[in-house]
Amino acid sequence: MTLLAINFENLHQVLRNLYQDMLPLCGDMIGVAKGVAGLGALFYVAYRVWKSLASAEPIDVFPLLRPFAIGLCIMFFPTVVLGTINAVMSPVVTGAHGILESQMTNVEQLQQERDALEYEARVREGKEWLVNDEVYEEKFSELGIRQIGTMVSMWWEHTWYNIKMWFRQLVTDFFELLYNAAGLTVDTLRTFFLVVLAILGPLSFALSIYDGFQSTLTNWISRYISVYLWLPVADIFSAVLSKIQALMLESDIALLQDPSYIPDSSNGVYI
Repeated sequence: MTLLAINFENLHQVLRNLYQDMLPLCGDMIGVAKGVAGLGALFYVAYRVWKSLASAEPIDVFPLLRPFAIGLCIMFFPTVVLGTINAVMSPVVTGAHGILESQMTNVEQLQQERDALEYEARVREGKEWLVNDEVYEEKFSELGIRQIGTMVSMWWEHTWYNIKMWFRQLVTDFFELLYNAAGLTVDTLRTFFLVVLAILGPLSFALSIYDGFQSTLTNWISRYISVYLWLPVADIFSAVLSKIQALMLESDIALLQDPSYIPDSSNGVYI
């Protein structure tokens, strides 16, 4: 199947490169944000200084520094704001992906162990030919014409076993493809929203200088962090699913380690 040959990791890397390539567009918005922020800072400082003078109160300088601090953030937005948030949140993404990879590796190892134990169980059962095509061909060729009934029964059992294994692998590959496609969809939407938020970020900072729009700053930061965490949340969810699969495989392994246990098709329900 050609769809299964897709390297999804390369597609995720393309999305990461897209995000980096789109960041310079913030510069186009920074110029507009500077004008909006400058006008807002003028009104912000003038209003508070006039209010203090009209009330014959001392001027509190510290609150007047807020628009200037926001102005510095706007001027160096890609480095100071986006760079800081990405640097803080990047280890979370890396850590969540590391958890997922460790669980996937564990599942692969358990699957190999389970397949080996199932092979040994078939050997104990006297049906090694059922899981080994070479043994099947050799044993089938040894049967004579007088054993035609045994040959037909053996051929049908071997064929039916291969059909079940083929269907099982088909379902597994389908859901693996579905999982990778869902992860890529989440990452695509995440990248799109991050790019939009990054481009509109300077304007959100500039508007937060005006009275009544202070929440624009906190809303933008919370929204950016929330969208940034979409991918690690999806990785953690996938890690939980992988852990469930690992527990099911461990249950199968515990059964197969019993010399008296004969495997059947019912233990394939974990897919």
